[in-house]
Amino acid sequence: MTPGHKQTSFSSLAFLTQDRTIEVLGVATPADDSASPTSAMKHSITTHVLGLSLGLGASSWAVAAQPLLTPELLQPLLQQADVRLIDIRDPKAFQTGHIAQALNAPYGKWRGPATNPGELPDQSKLVALVQSLGLTPATHAVVISSGADATDFGATARVYWTLKSLGLKELSIVNGGMKAWEAAGKPVGKTILQIPPSSYAPSFDANWLATQQDVGKHVDLSNAALVDSRPDAFYQGKTRAPAAKLSGTLPGAQQLDFNQWFVPGTSQFVDATKAKDIANKIQRQQGQDMVAFCNTGHWAATDWFGLSEMAGLPNVKLYAGSMVDWTQSKDAPRMANQPGRAQSLAYDAQKWWDKTFK
Repeated sequence: MTPGHKQTSFSSLAFLTQDRTIEVLGVATPADDSASPTSAMKHSITTHVLGLSLGLGASSWAVAAQPLLTPELLQPLLQQADVRLIDIRDPKAFQTGHIAQALNAPYGKWRGPATNPGELPDQSKLVALVQSLGLTPATHAVVISSGADATDFGATARVYWTLKSLGLKELSIVNGGMKAWEAAGKPVGKTILQIPPSSYAPSFDANWLATQQDVGKHVDLSNAALVDSRPDAFYQGKTRAPAAKLSGTLPGAQQLDFNQWFVPGTSQFVDATKAKDIANKIQRQQGQDMVAFCNTGHWAATDWFGLSEMAGLPNVKLYAGSMVDWTQSKDAPRMANQPGRAQSLAYDAQKWWDKTFK
């Protein structure tokens, strides 16, 4: 050590802010700092940070779960007791190979009947499903599917939305699904995990749900941004879902094709910066709701996830039943982009022919 110089050490203060950013303050501190200017600076910064922590409250210092996880981020989380990986593929695909810590809860269990697939299952069935997975309000639930394509992502988004509506706060989706996990060289096995059920009996929070009645009021009053998540052929009324009675879209709807949320040529969801750019395509007045819909609340779940969870927009809702539910209304549903009668009859005849003879 050079005579006349004191040894200097470095200390750092790290804290989490409300926007999840980690900030580090580095302070050069002499070994004997009892009366040094640096000591005063360190004391001042420490006092400021501690004061900030008390002001924000303890809950603000917890790191919230990321909506999207890469396989690299998921792997270490799997060792934590409060993390539950939910594989929503069909049982056959699950049994062929899955992540060791995963439980199987096929997507069909989260959906309604064939006549209206977007309809929510009975509350008792949802509670039983949640309990069978051992979920509690403290669980970090991670949803994974095959990752085959952009449509497959809609299944994970719909389950994420359902779990959020059932009171879970910590939620994530594996970006790219099992396809990304295996491409990263991560392990896959066939052992079936056994876990004890929970006693959690959640109620359904309708904060992120739009019903047929809600949408009807929005159409009447033109007081919401209605977002059609379907590709052109559906939006323009050239085709419709099998269970829908009419072709077309909701009056005043803006189109935001769900495919836009993915890196071209992949099943990888875009990052937050790109998601905000996509979200900016939708116009709405301040204070209005934004309602995503499609045919059965599947593709629209992807729009909901991108708008709400990735772009961070408030008051984004999912019309779970979507156009199948809307067109099955007892009253004549209001429609836009609806084809003429001759075109509709030709379409129905073609569908009958395909179903009967192909």
